[in-house]
Amino acid sequence: MTAPGKAQAQEQGPLDEEQLIDSRPRNAMNRSGHRQASVFNSLAGCHLHHPIPLVLKLLMLTLFAGILVAILAQVSNIPSRQEYEQDQSQQKQVYQELAQMKDRMSNLCRPCSWDWTFFQGKCYFFSKSQRNWHDSVTACKEAGAQLVIVESAEEQSFLQQTSKSKGVTWMGLSDLNKEGTWHWVDGSPLSSSLGNYWNTGEPNNIGEEDCAEFKNDGWNDGRCENSNFWICKKTATSCTDAQ
Repeated sequence: MTAPGKAQAQEQGPLDEEQLIDSRPRNAMNRSGHRQASVFNSLAGCHLHHPIPLVLKLLMLTLFAGILVAILAQVSNIPSRQEYEQDQSQQKQVYQELAQMKDRMSNLCRPCSWDWTFFQGKCYFFSKSQRNWHDSVTACKEAGAQLVIVESAEEQSFLQQTSKSKGVTWMGLSDLNKEGTWHWVDGSPLSSSLGNYWNTGEPNNIGEEDCAEFKNDGWNDGRCENSNFWICKKTATSCTDAQ
């Protein structure tokens, strides 16, 4: 006969084992679940307490898009190899044309300077300002020329018509050395064949008029201190000499 205590132990033994077996997973599950819940709550709390603002995200996205657009724009502005070669070829062609033009200009034969007038192998400068006779002589010398000397009827006609459109104009003729004896600035005397170009009644030497001028349709003697236009004359440059 089994003792009451032992029987009770035998009856309770299987139950304790089942309870022990059942209790272990349950406790483990409870502890694991508690840890998972703690981690989840920790992450959730971190997310809730430290969120990235939406405005900051949009700002970063906009900045990135701007940088990308700038990069694409720079890349699109870089010329291709073909475009670069075409540009270089065009520049080379322009330089060659300029060099050829310079050569043609240097080979041009121009007997007179740009502001001088060519007539029958001579160059004439018609002043735009006025000076007295002596200063006019000096101005022509500084230009490598002489105050104009008339040598022919054709030249006289050319000079008279041109000066008439401007006004009273000095020529290189005076009687400063001896009254009534007219000489050109190169020292040569006035020829009798040219004496008929004086205006009627001239030269009359009224008021010490010792310098000759183109006036109206002929010559006149005027005061050398007066301010008139003037004409310079020099030999034209030949094409052979220029080359």
